[in-house]
Amino acid sequence: MSEVIQRLLAAVNAHDLEAAAALFHGSYRSVQPAHPARAFVGRAQMHSNWTAMFAGVPDFHAAVVHSVDDGNTTWSEWNWAGTRTDGQPFEMRGVTIFEITDGLITDGRLFMEELERQHGGIAEAVQALSGHRPQDPTDQDR
Repeated sequence: MSEVIQRLLAAVNAHDLEAAAALFHGSYRSVQPAHPARAFVGRAQMHSNWTAMFAGVPDFHAAVVHSVDDGNTTWSEWNWAGTRTDGQPFEMRGVTIFEITDGLITDGRLFMEELERQHGGIAEAVQALSGHRPQDPTDQDR
């Protein structure tokens, strides 16, 4: 895991917003490809976002499951957890892809999603996506 990701993990777990923000370039660019309207530019917006996160999830905790460095690109799998101030559980899992230059995160692509609490399996998910339910391969009546 890159030193920058280690420092980011330590900062968010300590709720040290200033230390976390210091790891981002002033003109940091963030996109969430599955949610294009959430894109933003700037360390100030990152700071504002995480101020709200720490206020709304006061026991926020992050874990890095796995991280791989490829030149200036770091791919990391994250688990985020805590309890929101309204008592609801907060859990997100996913991958971040950060471009890091001169020790600063300049670009981020976040594929973080809330943990699904529904009890549907893969057949229900495929049906919701495609409109067709897949056949059970163990079904003997095929």
